[in-house]
Amino acid sequence: MSNRQTGILYIVGTPIGNLEDMTFRGVRILQTVDLIAAEDTRHTGKLLQHFQIQTPQLSYHDHNRTTRIPQLIGKLRTGEAIALVSDAGMPGISDPGYELVKACISEGVAVVPIPGASAVITALSAAGLPTDKFVFEGFLLAKTTQRRQQLELLKAETRTMVFYESPHRLKASLQDLEEIFGGERQIVMARELTKFYEEFWRGSITDAISYYGKRKKEPQGEYTLVISGKSPNQDQLSLEQIKAELTYMISQGMPRSQASRELAKITSLPRRQIYQLALSIDMVE
Repeated sequence: MSNRQTGILYIVGTPIGNLEDMTFRGVRILQTVDLIAAEDTRHTGKLLQHFQIQTPQLSYHDHNRTTRIPQLIGKLRTGEAIALVSDAGMPGISDPGYELVKACISEGVAVVPIPGASAVITALSAAGLPTDKFVFEGFLLAKTTQRRQQLELLKAETRTMVFYESPHRLKASLQDLEEIFGGERQIVMARELTKFYEEFWRGSITDAISYYGKRKKEPQGEYTLVISGKSPNQDQLSLEQIKAELTYMISQGMPRSQASRELAKITSLPRRQIYQLALSIDMVE
């Protein structure tokens, strides 16, 4: 595959868990290219060993991409064919593969995608939430302040949203989601996709917080979160209108918590904020 003036960069999808999800075409490309640029050569080495692929590897990841990109472009210019792989799924999706692809396009090097498994599409396909329109936001930001700012920008998003999240930050992120999106918003938490312990949990954000609050074990495995968008029918009530509605509902004997929950379903405000407003209402006996 080296007998050409300019090489080809192949973007090869690899399994996200189950090795049986590797495609025939993906195996063939990895067998016949001159070099495999891998996010983690040890991790990819296990995949290559399983399929008896002996193609040499070169590491390419976020910490060495500045020096690696010129090296890889140089090899491609001499006619070498290179396969780019990540640890799991399609390269370039929430990883530094994008930078290499951009550099190849700039240099006139052909880029050929070899489709494979993707956690985003896998989770979305089985979530049971609308799939006609969706938005992928990558990993939720690690720092609380930045994560909350990220979610604030998405509060009015009407499309289904997909995020990646690590297990040790899951509980904190769910709290932020409840505060900003509202506890009634529907969420699907997909864990360990395609693996032996694959799990889909479906329900409201508030129920998800309760679910993990009752479990003795801490969350484990990588998570893909699929969250329903804001209903376009949600009324944009002013604080004065919401307070008036709360006052009426409470005067009819409805508990403040229930009144807050009901109003959260039809407004853009989170239940917790509405409940704090309910607590401020001083009912005259």
